[in-house]
Amino acid sequence: MGMAGVEQSAGGELADFRKRVEELRSARTLPSQEQQPTLDAALFELQHVVDVLLPRYEGLAGAGRNNHSRAGTEEQQLLRALFQRTPCVVALLDPDTVVRRLNFAGTILFGMRSGYATGRPLTGSLAPEVRAAFRSQVAAVARNEGDRSMVVRLLRTPDGPGEPLRATMTALRPPQEPGNAVLTVFHTGGGAFPAHELPPVNGTPREDGQQENPAVEPRDSTPAPPAQRAAPSTRRSPAPPRPLSRAHLAEVTQSAELMDLLDDTTTALLSGPPAGVAADGERPPAAVERAARELHGRFADWVVLDQKAADADAERDGHDALCRTLVLGPEDNGDLAADLTGQDPADCPLVADTARTGSSAVQVRPDDMAAFGQDAAGTPLLVRAAVTSLLSVPLREPGGPVRGVLTLFRTGTRRAFSLAEAGAVDRLSRHLGLALRDNRP
Repeated sequence: MGMAGVEQSAGGELADFRKRVEELRSARTLPSQEQQPTLDAALFELQHVVDVLLPRYEGLAGAGRNNHSRAGTEEQQLLRALFQRTPCVVALLDPDTVVRRLNFAGTILFGMRSGYATGRPLTGSLAPEVRAAFRSQVAAVARNEGDRSMVVRLLRTPDGPGEPLRATMTALRPPQEPGNAVLTVFHTGGGAFPAHELPPVNGTPREDGQQENPAVEPRDSTPAPPAQRAAPSTRRSPAPPRPLSRAHLAEVTQSAELMDLLDDTTTALLSGPPAGVAADGERPPAAVERAARELHGRFADWVVLDQKAADADAERDGHDALCRTLVLGPEDNGDLAADLTGQDPADCPLVADTARTGSSAVQVRPDDMAAFGQDAAGTPLLVRAAVTSLLSVPLREPGGPVRGVLTLFRTGTRRAFSLAEAGAVDRLSRHLGLALRDNRP
């Protein structure tokens, strides 16, 4: 019997039961000596409810819940697949631009895994000059001030300015949440925006007043003479702008460089005996120091390593203070290197937060120049080092405690850390965390 037949049968039995109950109610007018058979019939009807009608009702209710639950689950799976497989770049952002969801196309465009992007501000992948405007527009959309659209630009690449993107934002209320999220679609290619809307490269317009844009060809704005405008044109129509190539040489080169970096640092960790920490705790394990020296120069101008107490007894007593064990920097900055070496990591908010939260931090043109502490004269160390980009990662094996913090600086005109590079260092941090664990006494 189908579900419809079962429901019809149950409805008929309930109607008959209601009629019998009405007949039993009329038995209250009978003399007391004649009410015993009626009481027996009432007990029989109640037993019928418990044994037959109630289980059947619970079965029908459970089947209805299962049908609704199954339908809801299938719809969620369909929507999730549509979000992930759509060819457009789609990101679900918090009001402060933190990524909640990023689809497959977005991982390709921004060069990072979806799991790594989740929980990190998307502004880290955008050029510094457009970040403030993008954050402001996302916040406005989240406040229900209407949909917005703007043009942003990715971080610079070794070959030139980053690719321009049109970001279209709309508010979205996730189920069972009090506030809005912002669904953002990024359109790429030369046809996504007119040339006059493109953001400047590094905040500097071109000499002719036009914005720099390698994706859109300049058009001749000089008006033609009247006779020439009247005559039919014999020139061929200009070809439409070619779409930007996603897998260009710069991306391939960066991927190869990151693979080489991971290979060299892993080789450094595995080559030679991993000597233990010195008794005074002033130097890291030899394997960790070898890997850190692979990062110095080729990947970062400054490498700073802070470790937690190597003494097992101290750790059991709750002592988890950090100790600076390695500082690598340019040879002509000896005074700054000495100040960084002598700094107490507890006076460095960025390192302390990374160790406490276990979360990586990547910053381009840091807003808080005092985030890495100050020298004796009160000058921020980031200012003295001319830091333009930094990366701080916790060192720990998967699922284990934080055993140290690795901080990398890039200075001057050097290209800023990208999220793809931050993801590579995040993988390396697990290797370094294992090396620190294996050298515990």
